[in-house]
Amino acid sequence: MNLDWLNQPVIKLDENILQQARDRQLQLTKPAGSLGRLEEIAVRLAAMQQTQDMKLDKVHVVVFAADHGVAEEGVSSFPQAVTTEMIKNFARGGAAISVMAQELEATFEVVDVGTAIPPANMDGVVDNRIAAGTANMAKQAAMDETQLAQALQAGQDAVMRGIKQGMQLFIGGDMGIANTSAATAIVCAVLKQSAVSLAGPGTGLDAAGVKHKAEIIQSALDRHANSLNSPLEILRHVGGFEIAALCGAYMTCAQKGIPFVVDGFIASSAALLAVNIQADAKQWMFMAHRSAEPGHKKMVEAIGIEPLLDLGMRLGEGSGAATAVPLLRMAVATHTRMATFAEAGLST
Repeated sequence: MNLDWLNQPVIKLDENILQQARDRQLQLTKPAGSLGRLEEIAVRLAAMQQTQDMKLDKVHVVVFAADHGVAEEGVSSFPQAVTTEMIKNFARGGAAISVMAQELEATFEVVDVGTAIPPANMDGVVDNRIAAGTANMAKQAAMDETQLAQALQAGQDAVMRGIKQGMQLFIGGDMGIANTSAATAIVCAVLKQSAVSLAGPGTGLDAAGVKHKAEIIQSALDRHANSLNSPLEILRHVGGFEIAALCGAYMTCAQKGIPFVVDGFIASSAALLAVNIQADAKQWMFMAHRSAEPGHKKMVEAIGIEPLLDLGMRLGEGSGAATAVPLLRMAVATHTRMATFAEAGLST
């Protein structure tokens, strides 16, 4: 398994450009700090793009889809066939993230990294299918080393396709029945928490369903306890193909200097792994929103970036991240187009 590329250095933000952006904010026709977090966003984006004339016209949205063997333990309200049906819905433009991507005039693609039931060939769907879902993490490692490398590579490839299209911002989404179980297991393993403290309803489980789900996740964590000693081994033993692809995408963005917006619970588990592989990866990260899933708060605290929105969302797909884009664009617009005191002929 050759994963040396994950250790390639992350691009660091230019402190001089950060300071120039802060200085510009002080010169704009407003009281200092009066635009709140919009100012912080603008300053970071200026350093990311290495210019005070930033642009976020070209957004690239990728939804990674895969199934999970642990679904056979009854941890989800829906069958795995739903993953494939949703891929079709994405491609046809009927899903929430499809509509949002259209509204943002973003480029959009779906990457099948491991559905149990492969969809027919469709425009807008990239076939990177590794297997018919991961193995059941409650009984064995979710994936082998080769499969992990392939899933991470699928994320890198998606980002490189976006770069070729001139993307200025990356959004990764997810689709996969039982993926909240995998994400919860990842968070528990990284943060040394019990499953009962972090497991949530996912697709709509009742209290008994959540209790059963927590028991299955804990059994998986106990089974693999001696192997959960690094981010990649955690991902291999209890993760999912789409989570690995998201992690690979985030690492590639940080290495190539592309800002990315992290969606909710599933995407945040991938982001948590990324910052545990290379802490500096979070310099390129915006946390979109605070998910309604119970365990998300712990992830946000561990990553150390305050979410931009809190709308009670828990859909996934990249929908929360897409919702945050107009906010980022507003930060760019005010930074680049507001007059300075000197330009407006006003006294400071």
